[in-house]
Amino acid sequence: MTRRAVATVTSAGQAPVAPFVGLSTLWVQITGTWCNLECRHCINASGPKSPWLKPLDAATIERAIREAEAMGVKEIYFTGGEPFLHGEILPLLEVALAAAPTTVLTNGTLIGPAVADALAGLAARAPYSLELRVSLDDADRAKNDRIRGEGAWAKAVEAVRLLRERGLLPIVTATEITRDEHPAGYMYERFRDFLHAQGVERPRVKIMPVFGLGRQRADATAPLTEEDLEGFDRSGLQCADARVVAAGGVYACPILAGLEGARLSTGSLAESFKATPLYHPACVTCRQTGMTCRNS
Repeated sequence: MTRRAVATVTSAGQAPVAPFVGLSTLWVQITGTWCNLECRHCINASGPKSPWLKPLDAATIERAIREAEAMGVKEIYFTGGEPFLHGEILPLLEVALAAAPTTVLTNGTLIGPAVADALAGLAARAPYSLELRVSLDDADRAKNDRIRGEGAWAKAVEAVRLLRERGLLPIVTATEITRDEHPAGYMYERFRDFLHAQGVERPRVKIMPVFGLGRQRADATAPLTEEDLEGFDRSGLQCADARVVAAGGVYACPILAGLEGARLSTGSLAESFKATPLYHPACVTCRQTGMTCRNS
């Protein structure tokens, strides 16, 4: 699976666009598509071997954070791949937490006691809040590990426990890969009950839709047209006020980071402040569901 193995894509130059309304959110694709897991539904086909989107160096990340801070950014997110594979993730989080509330999207498998202690220390010192989003795809060990790999469930659940014990209440994030098999709200209720059973008094759960890209291709999905967007407020789309720093430049969307059609700049953040082509079939999901990669 490579970055070009995606559903049918229209030309970015012919696609409808979303306006840029101002920088609210900065995404940092810190490890590119380098991950210690190889989940069968991964939206950017991350994995442990030869990542097609390379990790970012610390200087590039710091420069982007400083630029975003000067522009009044409201939130910063670190994603990948798996962010905790990056050797400088902790000092980079400290830089981010001095600028804005910061979230890390992680599979949780690399969060042991020492990392949990370090994260709790960062959170205690920081002027802004630190959030951790830990990915699980089923409350059942066997069902989850069929998707994420043997042992992933136990490590992620342990990460939730370690973080909770240190006062960091993680957000458990799941993808609706079995949406057609269950009634609406099933996954949320299942995870809520599961987390209660784990001793989490205030469960926090985010459910993501399946996107037609990465390892979950949807070749029959047609891109958006102007007719599809008639009467729709495009300024409410995530790409209208978010930008992603990743290898190769600045992109419109954390889901499409690294793809040529989503790249808006090869230089500064400011150079990317332009209308975003809604060229990819994945944009259809955002239009239909109102989905955002943000915490809420």
